[in-house]
Amino acid sequence: MDTAPDPSVARFLQYLAVERGLSPRTVEAYGEDLAQLGAWLAQRGEATEWRRLGSDSIRAFIAAQHRQGISSRSLQRRLSAVRSFYRWLVREGAAVSNPADGVRAPRLARKLPNVLDADEVAAFLELPEGAPLATRDRALLELFYSSALRVSELCRLHWEHLDLAQGLVRVLGKGNRTRIVPVGRRAREALELWRQESGGVPGQPVFAGRNGPLSVRAVQARLKVWAKRQGVWKRVHPHLLRHSCASHMLESSGNLRAVQEMLGHADIATTQIYTHLDFQHLAKVYDAAHPRARRKPGA
Repeated sequence: MDTAPDPSVARFLQYLAVERGLSPRTVEAYGEDLAQLGAWLAQRGEATEWRRLGSDSIRAFIAAQHRQGISSRSLQRRLSAVRSFYRWLVREGAAVSNPADGVRAPRLARKLPNVLDADEVAAFLELPEGAPLATRDRALLELFYSSALRVSELCRLHWEHLDLAQGLVRVLGKGNRTRIVPVGRRAREALELWRQESGGVPGQPVFAGRNGPLSVRAVQARLKVWAKRQGVWKRVHPHLLRHSCASHMLESSGNLRAVQEMLGHADIATTQIYTHLDFQHLAKVYDAAHPRARRKPGA
C-alpha cells in the first residue's frame, strides 16, 4: 500500500494549521482520521478519488470501523474530520457535495453522573473542628454543594461577589455569562466564619493560596484529602458536589428550569440528564413501596 500522504489531505491539514490556527495535536488527529479512511479505501481496492466518493462508502467505512470495536466517540470524531475535509474540498472546487452529511455514527452511551446521597453529603461536610484549614475548607465545600458551582467559578470568586446578608453569589460562568445563585444558610455561616478568620475584604479572592486564588488542582487535592479522612469511598471531585446538588434539587422540586438557571446551562438538554437520575430514584422508591411493584416470592 502506498504510504505517501494524499496531496489533498496534506493541503487540508496545512489549511487547518495556517488559516484556522488549530493546534498541532488537533491537526494531527484530523490527519489520523483521514488516513484511516484512506487505508480502508485502499484495502477495498478503491482509489481515493474524493470527488467520486459517495455517502454509501462513508457509511460502509463507519460500519466497518464499528465492527472492529472502535468506540462511538472515536467514530463521531472521524465523521467530523471527514465532514470538515469535504467542506474544504467543496470550497476548493475539488468536490461538488459532502457525502458525510447524511451519515451518523452510533450514539454515545449516555453516562449518568455519580452523586452522593443526602446522608453521604452530610457526613462528608461535617469536618472536624480545629483541623488545619478546616474553616476554609468547610466554607469551600458548603458553597460547592449549596450553589452547585463549577470548580473554575469557585476559584475565581472574590469577596465582593458574595452577598451573605441576602444569601446570593454572583458567578462568572462559561462563555463569560454572569448568573446570580442562592447561597444556603449552612454555607453562609461557614463563609462568614472564614471571612472573620481570613480577614477577607473586597478585591481579595474568597479562597486564596500562597500566590493568589486557589488553583483548580489545589481544590481537587483538598477534596481528596477530606474524602479519605471522612471515610467517603466514592471518587470525590468538585463536579460530584455540583451533580449532587442538582440531583437533590430536582428530586425535591421537580423544577428543571430552576435547576438549569442555577447550574448555568445554556441548553436545557444538558440539564435533562438529571431527570434520568431522578427517575432512577423514583424507580427504586416505587419498587420498594408499591404493593404491586414486585410479586412476592412464591406468589
